[in-house]
Amino acid sequence: MSRDWSYATAPTLADFEGLAAAAWQKLAPEFRDMARDLLIRVEDFATDDVLDGLGIEDPFELTGLYQGVSLDRQSMTDAPREPDMVFLYRRAILDEWADSQEELGHLVMHVLVHEIGHHFGFSDEDMAHIEAEVTA
Repeated sequence: MSRDWSYATAPTLADFEGLAAAAWQKLAPEFRDMARDLLIRVEDFATDDVLDGLGIEDPFELTGLYQGVSLDRQSMTDAPREPDMVFLYRRAILDEWADSQEELGHLVMHVLVHEIGHHFGFSDEDMAHIEAEVTA
């Protein structure tokens, strides 16, 4: 079946917020409960300051970012700070999606789980297990 792409538009920031919310709801309730104070934001790209700080020249190379102090590095004596956040970068995710055979919602889930995993200090193996539970 041929599809007419002449009127198609890229998913908006609001569309991505919906994909992120749907991915969040698919996560195990225990996992969501542990991450309940984490803020999730969708933006087109990382800021220049963030890219410079990470040594990244091409903004399309960064699909997501955990910003904060991971739970495995926090201390009860830490001074109050900004809330921990996960950023999903719409344009970079769309670019990766265009180069893959992956469904967009699954790719958003992958980036979200990976970045939340940084919050908890999880290994890549731990994150793969969490993702596998969602897609099972």
